[in-house]
Amino acid sequence: MTNDPQRESQHPEYQYLNILQDILDNGTIKREFNTGIELKSVLGRIMRFDLSQGFPLLTTKKVFWKGILHELLWFLSGSSNIKYLVDNNVHIWDEWAYKPYLKAMERGEVPTMTQEELIEKIKEDEEFAKKWGELGPVYGKQWRRWQTSDGREIDQLAWVIQKLKSNPDRKHYVVSAWNPEFIYEMASPGKSMVIAPCHVLFHFTVNGGKLSCLLYQRSCDMFLGVPFNIASYSLLTLMIAQVIGYEPGEFVHVLGDAHIYSNHYEQVKEQLSRTPNPLPRMKINPKIKEINGFSFEDFSLEGYDPHPPIKGEITAAGGF
Repeated sequence: MTNDPQRESQHPEYQYLNILQDILDNGTIKREFNTGIELKSVLGRIMRFDLSQGFPLLTTKKVFWKGILHELLWFLSGSSNIKYLVDNNVHIWDEWAYKPYLKAMERGEVPTMTQEELIEKIKEDEEFAKKWGELGPVYGKQWRRWQTSDGREIDQLAWVIQKLKSNPDRKHYVVSAWNPEFIYEMASPGKSMVIAPCHVLFHFTVNGGKLSCLLYQRSCDMFLGVPFNIASYSLLTLMIAQVIGYEPGEFVHVLGDAHIYSNHYEQVKEQLSRTPNPLPRMKINPKIKEINGFSFEDFSLEGYDPHPPIKGEITAAGGF
């Protein structure tokens, strides 16, 4: 990676690259709970992206932009079933859908299927998808349909949008995906999410007529996951800003446990050898003024000139 301090101060992608280097150099070696795979980890880092200066989609490797957009639209729909993603050939959640099926298969309760066969059946069979495409009450469910003790469903995001419109100076516009009732051993048997939320809480604030978003992410897969998270929450900020009638400000990303899995070490080193290109621009259909009104066709990414993609295996971490 370049050691030109002027270049590093100018291009926001170096914030991400410098954290990668920090983890390789200084990270504590740990083992992932389920797989036993080695990882290197640091705690507590922060990145800031001025959204007026370009859309922060990484350029040192090509990032699967279609998947980011479809996943965000899926979150916004409030769904917890991967069929929408599968139907749009987005497979970033496939492994977490397969894990419960695999356990049932090992108990002899269901026919033997590979992950690929399971996903194809989810795509083809609506009734099968209702059961085996379900991930439990993950992000979208918590954002849009948080279940209360008295039987109501709370749309956290709709509340935030309404309040930002009516009183933008308040400080409590927070959306949480961390609901202990559905996480790990705290959940009733069979009620847990397939994976505890990694990006657990985000906070909107208006300063100087601009909307900014701060995300706290407890668990940060720096090579595969975090590039998605940067782009996804930046895009969400742009969308909310348009809906409430403000200019976009910053996306501030607070990283808890920031780590690199050992099967990504070489890929990270390759990425660190590359120099960032100019950030692209995101164009959003200006006619859309409601958060539920966005569709895939309302977004256009312009000027994206990344380095070639760098492949890496997903580590299906988490769970019991």
